[in-house]
Amino acid sequence: MVIPAIIADVEKVEVEVEVVVAHRERATLRVGDVFLKIDSDQTRIDVEVEAMAMAPIPTPEVLWRKPPVLALAALPGTALGRLGEPSTASPAAWAAAGAAARMLHDAPLPPWPGRSLDEIASHLDSECEWLVTNSVLPTDLVTRNRQVAEAALRPWTPVFTHGDLQITHMFVDGDEITGVIDWSEASQGDALFDLATLTLGHEEHLGDVVAGYGTDVDLDVIRAWWSLRSLLVIRWLVENGFDPFSPGCEVDVLRSRL
Repeated sequence: MVIPAIIADVEKVEVEVEVVVAHRERATLRVGDVFLKIDSDQTRIDVEVEAMAMAPIPTPEVLWRKPPVLALAALPGTALGRLGEPSTASPAAWAAAGAAARMLHDAPLPPWPGRSLDEIASHLDSECEWLVTNSVLPTDLVTRNRQVAEAALRPWTPVFTHGDLQITHMFVDGDEITGVIDWSEASQGDALFDLATLTLGHEEHLGDVVAGYGTDVDLDVIRAWWSLRSLLVIRWLVENGFDPFSPGCEVDVLRSRL
């Protein structure tokens, strides 16, 4: 949604106000070349600001902060792609995304922990039960993907993870990464979760990302994270006005495991 607006300073300048995303927890607006993030939970904003300061890869410039609003400069370039749509980015750009993820994962750990295995497993069980009990998805689809997801529930060596490394959060200009946005979920975590999030719904680019990452990874664990992440987010997406049933999105990711 784009809303025409007039912002008064020394003189009136007409700009467009674009609602980038909005739900019950937070909203992001674009006003010209500035993003305004409004979040009901200041802890998430604290994490975002600190994580961006620590990250060894490009991030948006923090222009100002006045709770509950964080103002960030827009990044050059465009998003690597969108879930449910073919990506127009080159294989080299996808490889550069993998290299950026590797640089992040090699950086010193943030001081705050991520979710434990027990927390993730418990959350997964409750979401699977909800999906079946409320007839959101067929039982066999949930059961099969719960089995696939099991491979992700294993001990890992914690790294600095972005935590929500969707392709819409990775910006490119040609074959170069210009920056990564939305760091509120950053924490210590599993490197393969970031790689799985980056390639969710774009399995055809997994090879490019792994090549750019530059080390052997367990592809079965990445596929397990595809199933696990999709199972975990469907209820939230439905309750916040998003459609996980859109072509190429989370439900199609689950169906591809059958």
